[in-house]
Amino acid sequence: MASGIEHVLPLTAAVNEAIGGPVAKLLDALGLPYPKETPIPNHLVVATLIVGGLLLFAWLVRKSLKEVPDRPRQHVTEIFVSTIQNLVDEIIGHRGRRYQALIGTLALFILFGNLIGLLPFFGSPTASPNTTLALSISVFLYYHWQGVRVQGLLRYLRHFAGPELPILLLPLNVLFFFIEILSHCSRVLSLAIRLFGNIFGEDVVLVILFSLLPYFVPIPMMGLAIFTSVLQTFVFIMLTMMYLAGAVATEDHH
Repeated sequence: MASGIEHVLPLTAAVNEAIGGPVAKLLDALGLPYPKETPIPNHLVVATLIVGGLLLFAWLVRKSLKEVPDRPRQHVTEIFVSTIQNLVDEIIGHRGRRYQALIGTLALFILFGNLIGLLPFFGSPTASPNTTLALSISVFLYYHWQGVRVQGLLRYLRHFAGPELPILLLPLNVLFFFIEILSHCSRVLSLAIRLFGNIFGEDVVLVILFSLLPYFVPIPMMGLAIFTSVLQTFVFIMLTMMYLAGAVATEDHH
C-alpha cells in the first residue's frame, strides 16, 4: 500500500512529469523552495484529485436533479445536506444556514482526504501538515471575518476583553484581551495538529502492517482507520461550527 508519506506516489510522478517543469520555473521565479524532483507534492496532487471528483459528482447530481429522486446519488446528497443542515441548526442556530456550504465542503474534503489513504497507490492529503494547517488557517480567518461582519469590528474586538469591570480593574480587561487572542491563535495549531496527527499515525501503522503481514492483520486496523477518519471529520466540523457560533453571537457582555 502506498501512503505518500515515504515516497512519491505514481500519480504524483506522472503529474510532475507532465507539468512539473513549468511549476518549478514559477517557484524559482518566486524564490520559493521545493523538492527538485517533485515540485508538485503528493498532498497537493491528491487534494486536487479529491476536489475535482467532488466537483464532478456535484455537477452530475445537479444535472439530474428531480423533485422525486430516482437516483442513488441524489438520495445520498439529500441525506448529507440534511445532516449538515441539522448540525448547523443545532450548534449555530437558524442563522447558521448561511454557513452550511462551508461546513459541508469541509466535511466532504476532510472525509475523503482521510479515507483515500486506505486505497493502494494513494496517500491522505490530510496526513500532511501543509494541508491541515491550510484548512485550520482558512477556518480561523473565516470565523473572525464573519464575527466582524455580523457584529462590527469594535464590538467584535470588545468581546475579547471579557465582562465589563470597574475602571480600577481595567488592567484585567487588557489581560483578558491578550489571553483571548492567544487562545484563538492556539486554535489554528489545535485543529491542524489533531487532524494531521491522527491521519498520519493511521497511515504509518497501516504501511507497517501491510509490509509485515499483508493479508490478515491490517484488515481490523483498516476498519478502525475508517472509524477514526469519520470521527476526525466530525470533530473538525464541530469545532468549526462552535467557533463560528461564538464569533457571530450577539449577546452583550455584562
